Amino acid sequence: MIAKPTFPDLLHAPGAQIGKPVSRVDGRLKVTGAAKYAGEFNVPGLLHGYIVSSTIAKGRITRIDTSAALKVPGVVQVFTHENRPSLAWFDRKWKDQDAPKGSPFRPLHDDRIVHSLQPVALVIAESLELARYGARLVEVEYEAEPHQTDLHANRENTFTPGKDKGGFEPPPPPRGDADKALADADVTVDLEFTQAAEYHNPMEMHASTVLYGEDGTLTVHDKTQGALNSQTYICNVFNLSKSQVRVVSPFVGGAFGSGLRPQHQLFMAVLAATELKRSVRVELSRPQMFSFGHRPETIQRVALGASKDGTLQAIIHEAVQESSQFENYVEIVVNWSGQQYRCDNVRLDYKLSRLDLHTPLDQRAPGAATGVPALEIAMDELAYKLGMDPVELRLKNYTDIDPNSGNPFSSKELRACFRQGAERFGWSGRKLEPRSMREGRELIGWGMAAGVWDAMQGQANARAVLGLDGKLTVASATADIGTGTYTVMTQIAAEVLGLPIEDVTFNLGDSSLPMAPIEGGSWTVSSVGSAVKAVCDMVRGRLVKLAGKMEGSPLGDAAEEDVVFADGHMSLRGDPSKRVAIVEVMRASGTQSIEEEARSIPYYLKRSKHAFGTHSAIFAEVRVDEDLGTVRVTRVVSAIAAGRIINPKTARSQILGAVVWGMGMGLEEEAMLDHRLGRVMNHDLAEYHVPVNADVHDIDVIFVEEHDDVVNPLGAKGVGEIGIVGVPAALSNAIFHATGVRVRDLPITVDKIRKGMR
Repeated sequence: MIAKPTFPDLLHAPGAQIGKPVSRVDGRLKVTGAAKYAGEFNVPGLLHGYIVSSTIAKGRITRIDTSAALKVPGVVQVFTHENRPSLAWFDRKWKDQDAPKGSPFRPLHDDRIVHSLQPVALVIAESLELARYGARLVEVEYEAEPHQTDLHANRENTFTPGKDKGGFEPPPPPRGDADKALADADVTVDLEFTQAAEYHNPMEMHASTVLYGEDGTLTVHDKTQGALNSQTYICNVFNLSKSQVRVVSPFVGGAFGSGLRPQHQLFMAVLAATELKRSVRVELSRPQMFSFGHRPETIQRVALGASKDGTLQAIIHEAVQESSQFENYVEIVVNWSGQQYRCDNVRLDYKLSRLDLHTPLDQRAPGAATGVPALEIAMDELAYKLGMDPVELRLKNYTDIDPNSGNPFSSKELRACFRQGAERFGWSGRKLEPRSMREGRELIGWGMAAGVWDAMQGQANARAVLGLDGKLTVASATADIGTGTYTVMTQIAAEVLGLPIEDVTFNLGDSSLPMAPIEGGSWTVSSVGSAVKAVCDMVRGRLVKLAGKMEGSPLGDAAEEDVVFADGHMSLRGDPSKRVAIVEVMRASGTQSIEEEARSIPYYLKRSKHAFGTHSAIFAEVRVDEDLGTVRVTRVVSAIAAGRIINPKTARSQILGAVVWGMGMGLEEEAMLDHRLGRVMNHDLAEYHVPVNADVHDIDVIFVEEHDDVVNPLGAKGVGEIGIVGVPAALSNAIFHATGVRVRDLPITVDKIRKGMR
């Protein structure tokens, strides 16, 4: 069972909302089924599409016969590369917001096959059942070519993705001479780690419902992490104006990065709707969810050298990661090793290997969830060689300066994470020796690791309308992928204007709303939340001015900073008896509503002088059956430093989910490719293993107090990503402590443990 939450007593100003464990404002809609998702919007005459997927990984289509499908009553059309219209996007001059360098995949463009399960045809019918049946009747013949989907076999065929080839900053240049320092170090570890590919498997599969208007306009219900991104994609590909396309996505049933880029079902649905001039829905099946982006497979080398007292003398971190043949997908895998600990000699290297697979895609904490565990397992191995406690080794090499940039962190309470996490877990009772703790036939192991993630902020806009009834509506075109965006934005707005939660409505997921970046990277609270605060501050300022003009105003000509907003009223900070209701102020001035729009922009000057990050310390207990090698994760304590926590209840939920996913990443999740076919074979939830309720026991979350007045106006950093980073390493280290078996190939499955124990 997941441990019962405990929330500290928080001192709030009257009516304050930030920091309260408010339940989700959209919760009732979700549990009653009133929340509608992309595949649930229906209109009379709605057509359904089903995609035909390729059976080879590389080659070309030599023949495609759709005649049998078209003879089925109720099948309206079958689209292929042979009859699709000429489209604006085929000149490759467009990009979506999350596109890496290269040429984006274009469904039905030509006869070339570049990855297995590539869409090769779209059957449109009066019902989903007919479309699916028709898809079975489409005959496709191929001329297969030799393909390569094995990263290990292709690990020497690599290239270095500079900023011009990858779109991201490459690793920082070397510091000192890491190779010499490693050779001269008293104690060293030099290790190779592998991480299997993982696929996004949100509960809601990708779907797009395109409602075709009589005037030719499109209302598109899409599973997306950015309605504006999908709108821009549609306009660029189909040469439409933004006034012709509205994308709506009020609810998303999980995404984890899979909705950052428009997926091919969106293209297929819009293609069919615009050609047939009818409303169309296209939804991917679960196996087809394995036909696009994923967390890429990675091979890493981590070498550490230290003096006898544990001082790090050398860090070398090298990674080879997969990308597709047509795009250069880059993750920040190795850079964290140059940032996490103090060391004068560091060399980091990152290379890509092209495979005949679809381009990988950001997945929760991309790069960090892969690179940090390798470093943290290596640190654990180094601690054992030194005979040091793993926490002590990390504190020995602690730094409040980002060594990669030389800038101080705007805030970093990782020391407190170590201290509070260790105390809550009972770490002081741990014996250093492996296999020293047992209960019956179960070996007990305690392991720990640290985590780090960026604290980012982007530009965002928000609109606020305060009505004469005292109700406030705030809006921004962001998304809520289950993170609690509706709730925390409502809290921020309610706090600024001192309104009850029930008097505030936040609207999102609509391309007609003010601009917001795609939701990902744990920057939504920082970006959109700052815009919400800014626009509500503007409304607040308007109200103070109106109050000052009231005849006999109890606030007189008070400055804005001297006015307190609480419980729908405005009062003097020094004399709460002098107060007036917000609605009275508006009535007295004859104001029917106050409407403002604001843009929040990062503190670029301050940000250039600081490093920004969230940090964590994870402590885990595992029990390993000595005979079977099976692993139970019985306890996890996750201590998080992420600035100001807007809502400890929804934030805790984010960490719980991230820890569970970290368990999956460490012990279960693995895309199994048959390299003879170039295809993922376990493309369903029966064989692609993820944690279930029986796997999850006590998870305790600690939010360490951290003040940061530089990162953004709210002082909040976001928690969606940090919760997973480091979890696989903590589990791996605990398994070693339990068994004496070190597995450096994630996920750590029973066969690998038993092999080591033998």
